Amino acid sequence: MTDFAMPFSGARWVDVLPRSAACPQLASRVLLHAGPPFRGAPPAPVINAAIQALLFENLAADAAEARDLLVHGGVELRPAQDHRIATPLAQVVSASMLLFAVEQDHEICYAPMIEGSAPALRFGSAAPASLQRLRDLGAWVTSRVAPWVRDHPVPIDGLISAATAGGDECHARTGVANEALVSSMGLGLSDAAARLRAIPAFVLPLLMAAACVALRTRRSEIEAIGGNGLEFGVRWRGDRAWRQAAADAPRGSRFAEAAAAPGARAGAGAGAGAGAGVTPLGAIGDSAVIDFCGLGGQALMAAPMLVNEWSAVLPGDALTRRERVIDPDTGIVDVARVALSDSAPLINLGIIDRDGAAGLIGRGIYTPPVDLFSRRRG
Repeated sequence: MTDFAMPFSGARWVDVLPRSAACPQLASRVLLHAGPPFRGAPPAPVINAAIQALLFENLAADAAEARDLLVHGGVELRPAQDHRIATPLAQVVSASMLLFAVEQDHEICYAPMIEGSAPALRFGSAAPASLQRLRDLGAWVTSRVAPWVRDHPVPIDGLISAATAGGDECHARTGVANEALVSSMGLGLSDAAARLRAIPAFVLPLLMAAACVALRTRRSEIEAIGGNGLEFGVRWRGDRAWRQAAADAPRGSRFAEAAAAPGARAGAGAGAGAGAGVTPLGAIGDSAVIDFCGLGGQALMAAPMLVNEWSAVLPGDALTRRERVIDPDTGIVDVARVALSDSAPLINLGIIDRDGAAGLIGRGIYTPPVDLFSRRRG
């Protein structure tokens, strides 16, 4: 039986704290985004999220002033993983946003708390409701969840074992992992349990932070991996620069409601399913670290419902590729195996609207270029 939890042995959720406490060296006008650095203007969903972050920090009075700061260099956008933070999809992390801290072998990495389902910052939403929900949940987590976690660190490997045994691959599907988290906290049928159960992706930042730290403690040759919507990139251990390549959109299933979204354009989308009229953004998100650590696209055999949902777009070796790209001693993708097999890891990602209007429009598979994982690349 595959031990999907192997890379996460000893990893524990130990704290909840604002970015300003986790990264005091970062100025308030530094905003952190997913994937490699931008080599030009960010895509619309990231701009929306950055505007929301500036409003969250009260660094701008309104969206127009926030946009002006972005356009004229009043703020700086940097890759989140360069600061041990993994951020989902289009979410931009500002100084006051809460981070979940995961520790493994005396190393700590982080991922931002998410406010719930759409509309949400991670989907590039410009809706004011997203900010209010983030504030409300943040206040509750700070008062109710954070003190408990500090006294009762939560092992991550147990959540993963329960999830993969119950039909989750711990990326596109996280409901079982979230239920395991609620159960581990002993919340029973309380109001607190109901609140966490209402956000099935609440556990996602824990999985992202755990994968981020595993890449460091398990000595992966790749220390950072993700997309910014325009380019997908990796950063090798010991390097400061990222290797980047143009990012295609993930291919998978679309949500029916996306077809009716403002700005939808017939025939513009790629992939299977309803809602294909909305143009998808290229691969985006630091959650690719989850797949690189043997979950997500490397754990599809644990999620038969997802395999069925994506049957039209999955490669023929989707259920066996893990054997060719994963190091059996660490459970993490091995770049030498990628080169030998000429097979890149499969990355499960949400699909969001390129124009920043429809938000989340589906979910699917992205396969990065194999040569990103070669030291010989340009």
